[in-house]
Amino acid sequence: MYPRLSDIFKDVFGFELPFPIYSFGAMVAIGVLTAAWLLAREFDRLYEAGRLKGVRIEAPDKGKKGRKRTVEASPSVLVGTITVIAVVAGFAGAKIFHILENLDAFSRDPAAMIFSTGGFTFFGGLIIAAVAITLYLRSKSLDVATATDAFAPGLMIAYGIGRIGCHLAGDGDWGIASSLEDKPGWIPEWLWSETYPNNILGMDLSGQGVYPTSIYEFLLAALFFGVLWGLRKHPFQGGWLFALYLIFAGVERFLIEQIRVNNRFDLFGVSVTQAEVISVLLVTVGGIGLFLRRRRREDAGSSNQSADAAARSEEAHSDVHADRP
Repeated sequence: MYPRLSDIFKDVFGFELPFPIYSFGAMVAIGVLTAAWLLAREFDRLYEAGRLKGVRIEAPDKGKKGRKRTVEASPSVLVGTITVIAVVAGFAGAKIFHILENLDAFSRDPAAMIFSTGGFTFFGGLIIAAVAITLYLRSKSLDVATATDAFAPGLMIAYGIGRIGCHLAGDGDWGIASSLEDKPGWIPEWLWSETYPNNILGMDLSGQGVYPTSIYEFLLAALFFGVLWGLRKHPFQGGWLFALYLIFAGVERFLIEQIRVNNRFDLFGVSVTQAEVISVLLVTVGGIGLFLRRRRREDAGSSNQSADAAARSEEAHSDVHADRP
């Protein structure tokens, strides 16, 4: 394992970088940038199709040096701000939900948990970031339901990329003990049991390997991303694709929780994890969303509206460059 990507340079090239590059942070950054790029592409597509309205921004006035004018642009110009909101609100939410999941440890040493560089719960980040971004989109008078469809594929693959960071770092997001004696012959050993040498927690798992659940999550996320990307031009009401994403995210995590190490608590006489509860809620909300948004859009197949939107987009793009991360 490589908790620090900079250690790879030492092993491969024989020298150390002057600063450490941590695997988890690097993969999260790659995931965020990938999601932002996909979001910008989808915002442009929805704008050109007439499904998302443009936003008004200040742009240089051609022929009038130093002066600006208000123009309409694709909502993709907002992606930079949305990314900042997602990162700040996401990390705050992830930390808050991690604390709620580990109240005993928090009560013993609050400062250590608050300022620790580890300890984040993805679902907490997703929920808080979703609220913050929704408020921002509403402030720009954008159709939130339609806009959420643009987020769905990127969120799915970004989650998978982040899990690769967990695997490289060995941050404890692994599964329960696995026995090589039970391994089917067609499954590679590295996909069934991992000891995470040099893991960032300093734990010795050499005596008993564990299921590398982070790899499983990456594979499932990549599969679901492919489905979401293939269905992104669906003819249903706005928000349908995001509802499907919620189901995928919930099903994926609920399945993984069955073999993943996590804190459990008693809920109505049943031992569950926080992630299992949220997963069930996501699947429920997603199912309701699919049912409510299943009606076909009236504008589906409307060529005139798409042509007008494309003309507006071309004019707007000639006046402004998108602020993308």
